[in-house]
Amino acid sequence: MNKQHSESWYKTPTGDERGYIIPHALDELWFHTGTRCNLECSFCLEGSSPSSKRLQGPKLSEVKPFIDEALALGVKQFSFTGGEPFLLKDMIDILAYASQFRPCLVLTNGTTPLIKRLPALQDLAESSECKHPISLRISLDSAESQSHDAGRGQGNFALAISGLKKLYRAGFKVSVARHMSADENSDQVTKQFQDLFALNGLPEDLNIVAFPDFLPPGSIADVPHISSHCMVQYQTEQQRKNYMCSNSKMIIKKNDQMQVYACTLVDDDEDYHLANTLSDSMSARISMKHHRCYSCFAHGASCSE
Repeated sequence: MNKQHSESWYKTPTGDERGYIIPHALDELWFHTGTRCNLECSFCLEGSSPSSKRLQGPKLSEVKPFIDEALALGVKQFSFTGGEPFLLKDMIDILAYASQFRPCLVLTNGTTPLIKRLPALQDLAESSECKHPISLRISLDSAESQSHDAGRGQGNFALAISGLKKLYRAGFKVSVARHMSADENSDQVTKQFQDLFALNGLPEDLNIVAFPDFLPPGSIADVPHISSHCMVQYQTEQQRKNYMCSNSKMIIKKNDQMQVYACTLVDDDEDYHLANTLSDSMSARISMKHHRCYSCFAHGASCSE
C-alpha cells in the first residue's frame, strides 16, 4: 500500500527532515473498542462520552481476522482500550477468543460497566477456554477522591476503587493508570498511592503507569518538533526500538472500516492510518509529527506494561 501523506509527515515547519521510527516487530496489538464511554472527562485524549461516535465499536467477527494475522506475525500480547471497553457488546467474546492464544490487557475506568460484567469476566478467566491471563488497568487520576472526581464525576473514585478491589479479589492481575504533573514530586505521589492501596487491602507495590496530559483529539500543542537529527542525537537505537510505534499497532473502526494505526495515541490524525492489514502496515515508517510523539521522545511514555 503506497500511503499518501501530508507534507508535514516528512518535514518540520522549518524544513528539517521529520524524525521517524522504522518498525521492527509486532509485539503488541491494540484494539480500540470505540469512543463511547459512560463518563465524559474534559481531558480525555479520545474525546470519549456516552454519545461519542468518533470511533466505532468493533464486532468479534471484525476483530478475529486481525488476531489471526497478528499471531502469524509473532504477536506477544493483545491489549484493549477505549472509550470504556466494557460497554462493547462483544467484549467478553473478544477476550474469550484472544486469550486462547496470548495474554490480554484491558484498560478500563473500573466503574459501573466493568462491575456489571465482572461475573462474566470471572467465568471466562476460570474456564478452560482462557489459556492465557487477562490483566486489567484501572484509571485512578489521583490518590485523592476529590481530585479524581473533579475530572470524572462525583462518586467515580469510590466506584473505581471498588472495581479494583473486586478484580484483585477475583484473582486478576491489576495495575493503575494515573495523571502526571510537570512539577510533581513523583516519589511523594507514589507514596500516596501506596497508602491508598494498603488502606484498601491491596498490595502496595501494584504497578502504576503515569501519563502526561495528552490533550483532547485535534489539539495543537506547543511542543518542539522532532527532527531526524534529534532522533539520532538524543536517542539510542534501543530507545527508538522501545517506542510503541516500533513494536505495536492499533486497530480502530472508523466509517464502518477496520483500519491499522501506528499506535494508541494518534488516531485523531488520518496520516497515521497506515493500512487496512497488519502485514501492509509493517513496512511503513512512522513520522514523529504528532504532538503526542513528543511525550514518547521526552518521557518515554508508553501505554504498554
